[in-house]
Amino acid sequence: MSELDVRTLTVGPVSENTYIVRAAGSDRALLIDPGDEAARLIGALGELGVNVEAILLTHTHFDHVGAVAAMARHTAAPVYCPALERHVLADINTYMRMTGFGPFESYEADEVLSGGEHLELAGLDVDVLFTPGHSPGHLTYAVPAGGALFSGDVLFAGSVGRVDLPGGDWPTLAASIAQLLDGYPDETLVYAGHMSLTTLGRERETNPFLAELRTPAAG
Repeated sequence: MSELDVRTLTVGPVSENTYIVRAAGSDRALLIDPGDEAARLIGALGELGVNVEAILLTHTHFDHVGAVAAMARHTAAPVYCPALERHVLADINTYMRMTGFGPFESYEADEVLSGGEHLELAGLDVDVLFTPGHSPGHLTYAVPAGGALFSGDVLFAGSVGRVDLPGGDWPTLAASIAQLLDGYPDETLVYAGHMSLTTLGRERETNPFLAELRTPAAG
């Protein structure tokens, strides 16, 4: 397993996690879910001395995409967006469901993803997983060589993504989480859209929302 350097910046009014991801020591990076505070993100990139080669979005809720346009301008990196949510990114303020936030700058995605793709970006191999349930087109990005999942708002430390927003559905979300639990080792690190770092094994054993997904004890 190769060493992955992941920097977490918690930004914006709802404490969303934006990630700068690179192979250890590399000057090439990915930016995942730039949700807010573009100036702070730009400063962090400068301090690290990295060039962003791609901006990856797990989904297009405002707290995950509020700084996309600014970061795309600054980095000149292509923006990869869930195909089913491209229209939201292109017209963010029309799809705002919460008052008191924004306005935000919309952006026309450079690339769209539906899940099942394999990307080679910034020297990293990234598998794209379709994990709906929190939002219709939600994606999770897996970096198997680094033992990492970037799960957006699918799975959190001790919790799961909410399903009371448009396009949310608990059976669908549960199936998406089961896909992650079945597809990756327990030691896989989960970098979620909110809250702290966790592992798949920890969530399998202790997350109260996943009781129905646990394997019954033998006997």
